[in-house]
Amino acid sequence: MNGLSLLSFILITVVVALISWYKTRKENLQTATGLFFANRNLGFLVVGGALFFTNISAVQFIGENELVFTNNMSVMAWGLSSVLAMLLVSEFIMPVYLRSGISTTPDFLEERYDTGTKRFVSTIFLVSYIVNMLPSVLYSGAITFNGLFRVSEVLHLDYWTTIWLLVWLIGLIGFLYTALGGLKAVAISDTVLGVGMFVGGILLPYAALKFLGQGSVKAGIDILLSSRREHFNAIGGPHDSVPFSTIFTGMLLVNLYYWGTEQYIVQQALASRSLAESQKGIAVACAGKIVSPLLLNIPGLIAVHLYTSMDNTAEVFPRIVSDVCPPLLTGFMAAIAFGAALTTFNAGLNSTSTLFVLNLYKPYKTWKQQTPSEQELVKAAKRFEILVCLLAMCIAPFIAFARQGLYTYIQIVSGFFSVPIFTILVMGLLHKRMPAIAAKIGLVFFITTYAISQLLVDTGLHFLHVLAILFVLTVLLMMIIAKLCPRKEPFVQQWNNVVALQPWKHRHIYAVLLLLAMVALFVIFSPLGLAR
Repeated sequence: MNGLSLLSFILITVVVALISWYKTRKENLQTATGLFFANRNLGFLVVGGALFFTNISAVQFIGENELVFTNNMSVMAWGLSSVLAMLLVSEFIMPVYLRSGISTTPDFLEERYDTGTKRFVSTIFLVSYIVNMLPSVLYSGAITFNGLFRVSEVLHLDYWTTIWLLVWLIGLIGFLYTALGGLKAVAISDTVLGVGMFVGGILLPYAALKFLGQGSVKAGIDILLSSRREHFNAIGGPHDSVPFSTIFTGMLLVNLYYWGTEQYIVQQALASRSLAESQKGIAVACAGKIVSPLLLNIPGLIAVHLYTSMDNTAEVFPRIVSDVCPPLLTGFMAAIAFGAALTTFNAGLNSTSTLFVLNLYKPYKTWKQQTPSEQELVKAAKRFEILVCLLAMCIAPFIAFARQGLYTYIQIVSGFFSVPIFTILVMGLLHKRMPAIAAKIGLVFFITTYAISQLLVDTGLHFLHVLAILFVLTVLLMMIIAKLCPRKEPFVQQWNNVVALQPWKHRHIYAVLLLLAMVALFVIFSPLGLAR
């Protein structure tokens, strides 16, 4: 462990924490709105930074570079295709949410269907965060930190023990950060780290190409382009980790769910001061997705030429950082990766307590004819965060036994929770007489059949195609139920907005530019471009 790298890491991490503290020191965190939604007063840059960096965690640093190293650039499709999904959410879904004045996405499902649907979906969200999202963030953060600083070697610990130690370290720091700073602290640190990630996205490929070219960046580029060109291909084939056809089936559905329904993501946009600021913030996050391959994919491409093989391909990213970067830059990259793990974990933790307190705990108290105070709600939220944090820290190390690789494992498991919820949301928006019973049956049918397809029966299909097929089948099932027992009165949304609803007038111009940039990147990393 290099002392200068460690000093650089500590310094940058402390600076980010101090900026977050300074910006949130006057925030009232003794109310649910203050703790969970930053008093609904975030500007577009903070919203955009929070959306982008909450989405980017050590999972992406580790998982995407690993898949580029072992396969090709087809994994880039997850991030790039999300630009289309984000713009659709900005235009069609976010206005609906802000018009309703909701606090959580299940709140809208309650308004559209009934309270039972809201509680069912809230429970699904909580299970998803506890068994998948939060543990995977902790595990990937631990891998990154160990790879960068060789913690296991320095402390003379075996790999398994080291991962347990780092998982608990990140988890405890994340809990303190969330409990003391609330959503505003998470959003501010996300914005600062987003700038740092952009800087790192330039410096790391530069350092790696210079190392590859033995001191010359130009020589490094020549070596990169001289062979192994198949790794440049983002147009994945049937046997690649992300077949290109999945972009138009399950991947689109997963991305629409993620950006339009996932609580810990949507909560950032709901905290904006107006619809226009929310839409601008989403556009900023889209721009971040366009440049993110610099750090999430290009290092994996360079690693193909640096390492003929690796015992643990999940360590591609930390290995290349520690090998090619000078100590100061290594510490800087470690701070960015550590911050990515921390802020995503913090946002997820904040959202679990939001869902629990507002959708389960508070209704339970009301049912018992009790009216909990704001202080009681905040106290319940922090106690629940402790429980969730402990569960996630216990589950995280066991992800090491996932056979498909970290990133693919996360996407497959998230399928149990993501598209089923998005399906009933879409049908609720499009079919005004869709009854609540159809939503409940649809959820159970989708989750059960997906579980069978992944755990019991080998369909021979990519899991994203399976998700798309089950989406269609669930929609048909819900339509049949709606035909047999439709809702008595057509659904009419009630306006209960708490922020201004005037949309951003320049949104369509920026949407076209962002979509053109997305298509251009796919062309560059294809057989028509660099993969020729």
